[in-house]
Amino acid sequence: MKYGFIKVAAAVPAVKVADVMYNVQEIERLVMMAETEHAEVVVFPELSITGYTCQDLFRERLLLDKAEEGLLRLLDFTRKLDVIAVVGMPIEVGSLLLNCAVAVQQGNILAVVAKTYLPNYGEFYEKRWFASSRDLNPTTVYLAGSRIEISADPVVIRTSDGVGLGIEICEDIWAPIPPSNNLTMAGADIILNLSASDELIGKHRYLRSLVAQQSARCISGYVYSSCGFGESTQDVVYGGNAMIFENGVLLAEGDRFSFQPQLQTAQIDVERLRTERRTNSTFKTAQRTGHACQVDARLPLEQHPFKLERAINAHPFIPADGDMAETCEEILNIQVAGLAKRLVHTNCQHVVLGISGGLDSTLALLVCVRTFDKLGYDRKGIVGVTMPGFGTTDRTHDNATTLMQQLGISQMEINIAKAVTQHFEDIGHDIKNHDVTYENSQARERTQILMDLSNKLSALVVGTGDLSELALGWATYNGDHMSMYGLNGGVPKTLIQYLIRYIAQLPKSSAERDVLIDIVNTPISPELTPADAQGNIVQKTEDLVGPYELHDFFLYYMLRYGFRPAKLMLLAEHAFGDSYTKETLKKWLTTFCRRFFAQQFKRSCLPDGPKVGSISLSPRGDWRMASDASSALWLHECDEL
Repeated sequence: MKYGFIKVAAAVPAVKVADVMYNVQEIERLVMMAETEHAEVVVFPELSITGYTCQDLFRERLLLDKAEEGLLRLLDFTRKLDVIAVVGMPIEVGSLLLNCAVAVQQGNILAVVAKTYLPNYGEFYEKRWFASSRDLNPTTVYLAGSRIEISADPVVIRTSDGVGLGIEICEDIWAPIPPSNNLTMAGADIILNLSASDELIGKHRYLRSLVAQQSARCISGYVYSSCGFGESTQDVVYGGNAMIFENGVLLAEGDRFSFQPQLQTAQIDVERLRTERRTNSTFKTAQRTGHACQVDARLPLEQHPFKLERAINAHPFIPADGDMAETCEEILNIQVAGLAKRLVHTNCQHVVLGISGGLDSTLALLVCVRTFDKLGYDRKGIVGVTMPGFGTTDRTHDNATTLMQQLGISQMEINIAKAVTQHFEDIGHDIKNHDVTYENSQARERTQILMDLSNKLSALVVGTGDLSELALGWATYNGDHMSMYGLNGGVPKTLIQYLIRYIAQLPKSSAERDVLIDIVNTPISPELTPADAQGNIVQKTEDLVGPYELHDFFLYYMLRYGFRPAKLMLLAEHAFGDSYTKETLKKWLTTFCRRFFAQQFKRSCLPDGPKVGSISLSPRGDWRMASDASSALWLHECDEL
């Protein structure tokens, strides 16, 4: 396991019913393929050594003896291989015949796990041949030349770097309480399922959902391999399912009904799973009930260079295309519901917000309009205030006034230049010195105007600052940092751009479409320093603090999963390698870590606001951090990248 990833494989070999030597040969071929691809675990179908559909041949002494010989051959084949291979075979234990999974590595049997739930309905009559693990007393058996303890107790196999592997077999996952529940409670990070599931109309969709839900419920990886072409088609057909899930998300899937052997591989992020488990109090409470035998795998014979092979979402806050409309509406509805409750609770039918012609104030205004419409309030109760200053451009000013006119809200314009100039005289600041005092004085003047107007109008000041700005501290303390309700505090900048584009395309937004699109296309800027001679924006936020798509990426993976800078860098190189150089990524990652720690004091006193996604920086909810916490560890690792 490197950077928290472990590579797993689901194998569907060619099979001939009851032809053990042929089956073992095909298993060996896929084991070697998995080893060549540096997989650490490969899972084969149920009863893969004999074939699942042997029926009454399972009673034949010859087949059972040859199955053990086949296992012996497989052990010899894997003697110099690091990959853990899990195969299925019948094993005789006294008077019982068990449907078992056998995990082998480097010529050794690591564990034997017997199937618990045996189907005995429809086309499946396993109880005719096999006993359940619950019928088994702890027993020592000699299997393929090895002395093995076998019992009904669940087993967790620990790889050399501590990853826990649990095994269940086919029907086990269909049970009301699958063995994987207990296995994950006992420390299994990944569940391996050896299966033989036939194909029926609609069954695959249900099975896929079942495996996805089980991996999500257990916050685990799940590797599922089911037998395919070559099994008997006397009454049913086996399609050859190979699926790999991580916490409910499909990472890899094979082609059903393929006539060729298959090997599906994927990298499961165990670190990510463990972070989810640590932060999930329900999982931690349930974990007290888990128990299993712990078995250690062998150390690898050689180390392989690590290469990240799985897809990394470069824009994790942006909804997938298939869910775009539903997700966008859900986000907007959360914001509307949050603001509506605050207005109803305070018996207030007026809001005040600064409208700059930028992204954040635009989204806040659109949400205010939706809220007032839903509550049946007059839109004139929304007071939009433009406050041009030393850096305001015609483009943003015109977009702000046009949008307010089109939405039919109340408008005010208050130029802050005179008041701020007087303030500079009062505090003895040179107006030609465009430093932080020059910038923040404008931001605080605007906030003072909004607050005082709210008192005059019995209104509520709606904050417009977003999640990305809160993470970077890109807000003036007690300036745009403060409001009476922070409507956008849970929405990152990249998502705000997306939401406005979405709203612009709605039929009911046809009148505002052009101005909304131009707002999205306008460079992001606080406009606190003068424009150039042509009236263009000079102060561009992303030139100063870095691209928001990178900061939102770092924010998501750092807060959601607790990833360290080295892993953030690995993921960013994979996601943005075609857009940014390694040096650029390192620069902005270092900036993110430095600013995130240094600016916590602003987040420690945030106004109320709705959480809309899995990431929130509210000091009352998801993120509680000392304002004077040291960034030394994170910056040191950034330096060493």
